[in-house]
Amino acid sequence: MFNDAVLAEYVRDGVVESEHRGFLAMLNADGTIFKSLGDIETKIYPRSTVKCAQASAMVRHGLTLEPRLLALAQSSHSGAAIHMDGVREILASVGLDESALQCALDRPLGDAERRAWGDAAPTRIAMNCSGKHAAMIATCVINKWPVDSYLDAAHPLQVAIKTELEVLAGEKITVTSTDGCGAPLFLLSVIGLARAIRTITISADPIHKSVMDAARAFPEMVGGVGRHNTEMMQEVSGLFMKDGAEAVNVSSLSDGRTFVFKVSDGSLRAFRTIVHACLKDFDIDTSFTPEKVMGGPRVIGTIRATI
Repeated sequence: MFNDAVLAEYVRDGVVESEHRGFLAMLNADGTIFKSLGDIETKIYPRSTVKCAQASAMVRHGLTLEPRLLALAQSSHSGAAIHMDGVREILASVGLDESALQCALDRPLGDAERRAWGDAAPTRIAMNCSGKHAAMIATCVINKWPVDSYLDAAHPLQVAIKTELEVLAGEKITVTSTDGCGAPLFLLSVIGLARAIRTITISADPIHKSVMDAARAFPEMVGGVGRHNTEMMQEVSGLFMKDGAEAVNVSSLSDGRTFVFKVSDGSLRAFRTIVHACLKDFDIDTSFTPEKVMGGPRVIGTIRATI
């Protein structure tokens, strides 16, 4: 089905026990291809990795949020109090409350937050995309667009987001689906996604700059305590990183160097290994500790990137 390539191997006692296949596009600062694996023209669902583009479209259409809340508008947040309180702030800024949210019901995404939630019923505000949905609703109110239908792919808001993404990616979107949160989801090529992230990273457009600056300044609002993308943005100066469901990652440096990958089967097991290998390829050292493969109490192997 996929013309993919091996991105990482699960090695036990020197023998490759399993392979993680996928697609990888790495771009130089000038946008030329630094490295690629698999067919990077393959179309994928970028999932939450394009929230920076969605936020840019909203700001372009009048959304005004302080950087802390603009970071939340492009988040897959953990569901901590700072996140849910921020969602309420965004909605209150246009005279609404959480009852306006139409994202899926869910419990917090963060491990600690989900444990603290316990057996309580899922809510819309705890759902990791509620910041984006609150921003979408606020944009609708500002423009006097219908709020009840803001998730319709033909709604002016979603048309604006699609247009923003097409311009950034440099390709026409021909397939629209629905993301797990209920919002429209647009199919992009792997290389198109890489172009989009690089473009927004180096853009002179003050809208794009405000969105990226917000994410880098408030990484804890983009993810949360203990979340990989948050920790990496805190560790590596100038790094923007966003993960998405089904093992999609986008990362860019302030000079435009960018990498995007998608693990074909959606497995997250090799995710961190691939991220750190890509950063190393860009001569960026991180505090990554290789994953351990255990044989009883002994470490007898690892997960190694093959990029």
